[in-house]
Amino acid sequence: MPAKGWIQVNDLYCKGCELCVAACPPKVLALNMERLTPKGYHPVHIVKDGCTGCAICALVCPDAAITVYREVTKAAVPVAAGG
Repeated sequence: MPAKGWIQVNDLYCKGCELCVAACPPKVLALNMERLTPKGYHPVHIVKDGCTGCAICALVCPDAAITVYREVTKAAVPVAAGG
């Protein structure tokens, strides 16, 4: 099962440069054309399922506007055979 992630965008810092959109491997980011930040930019948001929490978007963001979260799943523990 692939990892599941999500992002939180700080509207005070996002300037809609789309560097994160271009860098996103699963191509799940886009600008939200229905919203404006306090500075008048369209912020980025996740538009479909598939975010893995890889954090490449946060790494390329020149304004550190993106915080990435990744779902933590417990690894399956094998059951001892016999006895």
